[in-house]
Amino acid sequence: MKLGINTYTYMWSIGFGEVRPAEPLTAMGLLGKARELGVRLVQVGPNLPLDSLSEAELDRFDRQAREWDIELELGTRGLETDHLSRQLALSNRLGSRLLRTIPEIGGQTPPLADIPHYLRQLLPQLEAQGIRLGLENGKIPSEDLRAVIEEVDSPQVGIVLDMVNSLAVPEGWKYVAQTLAPFTNCLHLKDFVVQRVWHMMGFTVEGRPAGKGQVDIPWLLETLHTAGARFNVILELWPPEQKTLQETIDLEQAWALESIRHLRSYIGD
Repeated sequence: MKLGINTYTYMWSIGFGEVRPAEPLTAMGLLGKARELGVRLVQVGPNLPLDSLSEAELDRFDRQAREWDIELELGTRGLETDHLSRQLALSNRLGSRLLRTIPEIGGQTPPLADIPHYLRQLLPQLEAQGIRLGLENGKIPSEDLRAVIEEVDSPQVGIVLDMVNSLAVPEGWKYVAQTLAPFTNCLHLKDFVVQRVWHMMGFTVEGRPAGKGQVDIPWLLETLHTAGARFNVILELWPPEQKTLQETIDLEQAWALESIRHLRSYIGD
């Protein structure tokens, strides 16, 4: 089990939508962050896609990761066979043994019965290259997603567990973790708090540094280990927007450092 960061550790620093820093964090910059934090795993997601880099930039990124002994994992979204085949080829080139994706077609969640078909199309390539595919939960109820994985029945297909995402279903994070634990091949760990609004009619969900929220991290790790899961842990953050973008970025950077320091009490790699 390794501890790492990804592009969702630094969403504000990278930029999204109309939120664009003057000097956005780049893929090379993300490697630099990993080195500063002392982690040897970087997962690059679709908010900073590596296939947008030139061949020279991609080679430089790969060489730098190898020089600093940083393992790479790739993340994308979608189940389209041609798209995932290209992402698997890129994963193989960079030595990534895990490809994370969101189970959707054309940006929409497909009928549950259709998902196993898409996954089976990829099994020969996954097996030949020794890469595991991880479906991230969030839009599909956890029992339904587990049923998909059980139907495909391949060690090359599993779950990227993000318990907090499933609040949108809505499902409790402990229930999601217990349901998907046996099939988890990556954990996206982000801490959070649920608080009542001042008028008591509703709640807000807001991120916190790891160890400062309501996630019972020892329970979570023990639940996954007990289920026999083989997984790395990727820190993700939900820092709330501050008065200025720079203040928000500064908070994000501080939370990353604080969170990695806290998680080192559980994960030494």
